[in-house]
This record gives sequence, structure tokens and C-alpha cells, in this order.
Amino acid sequence: MPKGYSLRFYLAAATAARAGDEMSGPALLLAGLAVTGSTTDASALLAGITVSAAVGGPLLGALLDRARRPGRLLAGALALYAAGLLVILAGLGRLPMTCTLPLAVLTGLLGPALSGGWTAQLPHVAVDARLPRANALDAMTFGVASLAGPALAGGVAVLLGAPSAVAVSAALITAAVPAAWRLPARGAPDRDTRPAPVTGALAAGFRIVLRRPLLARATFTSVASCAAQGMLAACVPLLGAQWLGAAGHGVLLFSGAAVSALAANAVLARRPLALAPDRVVRTGALVQAVALALAATGLPVALVVAVLLLGVGEGPQLTALFAVRHREAPEHLRGQVFTTGASLKITAFALGVAVAGPLAAWSLPGTLVLAAGTAAAGALALGRERV
Repeated sequence: MPKGYSLRFYLAAATAARAGDEMSGPALLLAGLAVTGSTTDASALLAGITVSAAVGGPLLGALLDRARRPGRLLAGALALYAAGLLVILAGLGRLPMTCTLPLAVLTGLLGPALSGGWTAQLPHVAVDARLPRANALDAMTFGVASLAGPALAGGVAVLLGAPSAVAVSAALITAAVPAAWRLPARGAPDRDTRPAPVTGALAAGFRIVLRRPLLARATFTSVASCAAQGMLAACVPLLGAQWLGAAGHGVLLFSGAAVSALAANAVLARRPLALAPDRVVRTGALVQAVALALAATGLPVALVVAVLLLGVGEGPQLTALFAVRHREAPEHLRGQVFTTGASLKITAFALGVAVAGPLAAWSLPGTLVLAAGTAAAGALALGRERV
């Protein structure tokens, strides 16, 4: 481990940044609704800050890969993301939505910095034999953030008002800036090696993802899993209303899945699986497919089991996905592989929500079956891995 920079420091900062990120979406939604009184405007803000990640991720990754001190670029991205949230908040109710919405889109371009941008730097913090355990711990920060972020957004909104929730999310992200700034530098490049233009680097990054079979399969499987999770998200209010007594209770399903994912990764951090990570990625998708099929039965007990099983599949899958990326990505393209993967997953989740929204109103069990099929297709497509 590099001198002067501990894994604990990395994990604490990553957790803060990711909790702020998980908090920012619900906080913006609540603030937009409170200030404008329009659910359409509030949803548009959330969509704007989410969907632009698909464009920003690959570009941010290419820039991180070219930087001698990628941590400083990452720190700048975090600071700008936090500043963007505050600018959006300042514009709500004062500027027309035609001005505020583009601000959300611009801010969202930096979103992958909080996920893939952080994880791409992990090999500089935990090297060789320490990396598998560090992967599991890093994946756990996502579980902690997904639990804490929405809960903090709701709690702060109730106590201090929805705009304060946006400010707190920006503060959490800003708190991670010093740790990002101090991330270790990468090794000096070969004197005879000239960095490729950014456009060439972008093309090279996509080629690596597509042409390395094991990386392509893991990426496809994880993207399909995220699409299935997006479909489930669209079903959550109806699940809460029909089977848990109130639409708002559906949010508890996410908490249950996050807890089981966190527990599964905690076990893996101490006792890693003997399976190759490629196989864990696919197995995780199949476990999620089974969970979603169970949820479609309409039985309350089956729904509880399904939620817990969903986290058991999702948590180890994320850890294994990180391991595949670290193993398959060349050092000079690592940042782009991670941020591109994060962008694809965010986009797939958004598409899953968009597709399932109207379907869920027509047939809730049918939508959950479609989600199960999507996760299973991601696991079974593209043939078997050679590991």
C-alpha cells in the first residue's frame, strides 16, 4: 500500500461521495417539487442529472487515464459536481426550468466520477494480494451509500426542508475532495510514448470493452442486471400499495436489498469465493432473475425472500465485476473502462424504468417476469466464459 495513503481513508471518502450522490437524486426530486409544485419539473431534474452520465463517463475516463495525478482531476470533478448541485438549487424558483434543466444535464456529466472514477484508482491504493479484499470493501461502500443516501435525503427534508437536503448532499461530496486530491500518482510513462488524442483514447477504450470477450460478457451481464433493477424500481410503488399497505412502503424493499447486499459483501471481504469473478457476475444475475420471478408470484412472504435474495445476487456481482475490470483493463485505459461501464449501467437503469413504467400499470406480475427474463438473458447470452 502506498505510503501516506490508507485504504481506510479511500473507503471513508468513497462512502461520503457515494452517499452524497445517492442522496442528491431524491433530494433534487423533493426540492424541485417543493419549490416548483410540479411533479413534471421535479422528475425532469432527476432525469437530466442521470441520463447525461452516459456521455460524461467515457470522456471523464479518458481524461483520468491521461492524467499523471488522476486524483487531482477526480477531486476537481467532485467539486464541480457539488457546485453544480448548489447552482441548480439556487436557480430553482428563480430561473425558468429551461435554464435550470441544462444545468442539471451539465452537472450529470460528472456523475461517473463518484462511481467508476473512484474505483478505477483502487489499484494505486491496494496492490497485488490486497486488491481482492479491497474490491469487496469498495463494493460495500455502494451498499452503505444506497442505504444512507435516500434515508438522509428524506430525514433532512422533513427536519430542515427539501432545499437543505440538496445542500447536505453537496457537502458530503465536497468532504471527499481532499481524499481524492491525495490519491497516489501513477507511474511515470515511457518517454517514447506519446499520449493519444482524447478521441483516439475514447475509441481505444470502447474497443477494449468490446474486443476482450471476458470483459464484454461481464459488462453485458451487469448492464442487463441494471436494466432489470430499473424495471423493479418502476414497480416498487405498486408493490408497496398492493402488498405492503401503502405505496411509500415500497421504498423499504430497496433497503432490504441493500442490507442483504452489504451483508453478502461483508462475508466475501473475509472469505472470498473460490469461483472466478466472471462466473460470479453471471451467477449473481441468475440469482437476481430468480428473485424477480419470486416477486412476481404476488405472495408477501415470497416478496420478502425475493428482496433479500436480490441483494445476495447484486452485492457479490458488483465485487466480481470490479475484479474483472481490474484484471482485463490495461493500466492506460483503466479509468475509461470503469467510467464507461458505470455510464452504461446508469443508462440501462434509466431505460429499465422508462420501459417498465407503463407496463407495470397494465400488469405488475408481467413486468416483474420481464425483469427476471432480462436479468437471465444477461447471464446466459454471449456464450460461456473460458475461465
